[in-house]
Formats: sequence, C-alpha cells, structure tokens
Amino acid sequence: MPRRIIEADGEQWGITVSGRTTQYLKDEFGLIFTRGVGPDREQRVARYSPLGAKSRELSLSQLSDAELRDLLAHSQPSWTAPEMGYRR
Repeated sequence: MPRRIIEADGEQWGITVSGRTTQYLKDEFGLIFTRGVGPDREQRVARYSPLGAKSRELSLSQLSDAELRDLLAHSQPSWTAPEMGYRR
C-alpha cells in the first residue's frame, strides 16, 4: 500500500490510505496517520474528498505536504473512527 511521510510539529507521521469505503465511494477517502511504533504508537484518521484522481493511491500521491499537514490538524483520534475499530 502506498505510503507518504510528512513532518508536522517536529514529528514524523506515516500516511496510508484506509481500506474502508464509505457510502460516498470514490468521492470520499480515509487516510490513516501514524506516529511512533509499538504500544506507544499514535494513530489518527482523516477523510477528504479528492479534487483530482479518484483512485485512492493516486489521490494520496497528488496531495501536497501542506495539504496533508492540514488534514492531520483536522483528523480524529483512532478510538473515534470505524476504520480503526474504535480501539485506543
């Protein structure tokens, strides 16, 4: 699965597309932001509507680092997202 890495507030975040589809199919995609490893790992989820490509992987590659940082700033904790099974 394609992955991007950005730096936000001095921390590195890995970004992957979520495998979950919503009722909006190709009009809304989910991204999973991950920081750290093991039990101290933090994960956040954001959904966005792509303006260009309707393929998840291609759409992720077309987002700029600034756009990804903005999505991270508006993301939700993993325990509030169905993509992550509502787990902490």
